[in-house]
Amino acid sequence: MNWLELVGWAGSALLVWSLLQTRILRLRALNLVGCLILIGYNAAVHVWPMVGLNVVLAVINVWYLRKMLATRHDDETYQVVEVGTDDAFLAHTLRVHAADIARFNPDFRWTPGDGRRSAFLVVRADEVVGVVVSHAEAGGVAQIDLDYVTQRFRDFTPGEFVYRRSSLFTDRGFRRVVSPPGMVAPYYHRLGFRPEGDAYVLDLPAPA
Repeated sequence: MNWLELVGWAGSALLVWSLLQTRILRLRALNLVGCLILIGYNAAVHVWPMVGLNVVLAVINVWYLRKMLATRHDDETYQVVEVGTDDAFLAHTLRVHAADIARFNPDFRWTPGDGRRSAFLVVRADEVVGVVVSHAEAGGVAQIDLDYVTQRFRDFTPGEFVYRRSSLFTDRGFRRVVSPPGMVAPYYHRLGFRPEGDAYVLDLPAPA
């Protein structure tokens, strides 16, 4: 097997691996790289139908990547919906993703109907992409108990629409937001939070 065949096999393997990804952005990016490798390989061995196929796939991937990256901070793409802590759909969402939630938020414990907590669903059209649960602490502090993003959207930061793009906390008189205790792989540095001990803290603007 010569080096050119190795390139072809590597491109094919990357294409297959991309289809196994649960994160939609990573899937598209890896698929694009695989297509580009196979374009080069098939052009080198003069298999022009496969060149054409991979050119089309690469264009499709570029189109979707541009669309996803252009809308990742778009208020019209992601909406925040407040729900009651006794909401049946919220309970269903937490139950369906319970194993994944425990992986990233091992300290989270859920009690349905807990009136001390507030719950928010981050949605994209009719798909739930995230869940945020919080409760009030003394001194105007909103303590986040759960900040969960579904696997498909984990390369994005839908939580920003709860913390930075809405008045959900400031309207309730909160002055600070504190990240969940024990959260695995927190992303808050990307949202303007600052580290404070083992947590991340966001100082909220004063209400107008």
